[in-house]
Amino acid sequence: MRVAFQMDPIEAVDINADSTFRLAEEAQARGHDLYVYHPDALAYDGGQVKARAQALRVARTQGAHAALSPAEDIDLAEMDAIWLRQDPPFDMHYITTTHLLDRLRDDVLIVNDAFWVRNAPEKLFVLDFPDLMPTTLITRDLERLRAFKDAHQDIIVKPLYGNGGAGVFRLRPEDRNLASLHELFTASSREPLIAQVFLPDVSKGDKRIILVEGEPVGAINRVPAAGETRSNMHVGGRPEPSELTARDREICAAIGPKLREMGQVFVGIDVIGDYLTEINVTSPTGIQELERFDGTNIAARIWDAVEARVAERAG
Repeated sequence: MRVAFQMDPIEAVDINADSTFRLAEEAQARGHDLYVYHPDALAYDGGQVKARAQALRVARTQGAHAALSPAEDIDLAEMDAIWLRQDPPFDMHYITTTHLLDRLRDDVLIVNDAFWVRNAPEKLFVLDFPDLMPTTLITRDLERLRAFKDAHQDIIVKPLYGNGGAGVFRLRPEDRNLASLHELFTASSREPLIAQVFLPDVSKGDKRIILVEGEPVGAINRVPAAGETRSNMHVGGRPEPSELTARDREICAAIGPKLREMGQVFVGIDVIGDYLTEINVTSPTGIQELERFDGTNIAARIWDAVEARVAERAG
């Protein structure tokens, strides 16, 4: 197949952690022709969706891990599959790329499906499953935030479209900084805030479960660093092996059919204790950590699913 990756610069990735690199590595091993381009290189031009893309070869040698040809202008309709893999922020730039890719949906498999990536962002899609998630408020209104904190005392406040643990604050019962945080957030962004009841189980870890075609294939536990509330690996969280509990499987069974229906082939969900906190569809991570812990080729499972979808489209 001809496969393109829409992603942040591949030259800068950590080959021992980056999930997109691992997907490219597995695709290359299967004989697929690989291309890569930055979202800034995407364009609608005279009825065609194009990109200034480079042919790609990967190798597991940090610093020499991506051999790139000179950039060429390609018609993305000639691809068999395009991976939507740039990192958030989930802003209008990101959303515009999903609109452009969506114009290719009759010709090319977009992974994950761009229409639903746009319409099911991580912290909003989870609202479809209120019985699985912690008590949540989404608003820009300070009085509502105050009432939420008065009712629940110990809460988490974060930007609705944030990622990687950036801007996540825990406000304990005695904390008096809510108004200041609201002022800080709203001065720099028009986005709402999301507030949730603090889950003490986060001290035991924030579990990342990877689903392929809506089925769980494994999990890692991300344990916060000492003195830290956030467990994201970007901010020092430590990955550890983890097993799927009965509650984890219940959560996956509830959301899995909808993920398959929406064309979300590779998804990472976050679970703290008994609660689903996020459904990550934009650029989920965790493949390499999970593969190291359990010895399973997760990238192969994902590519089996992608190849099956491409074959089905070809009829």
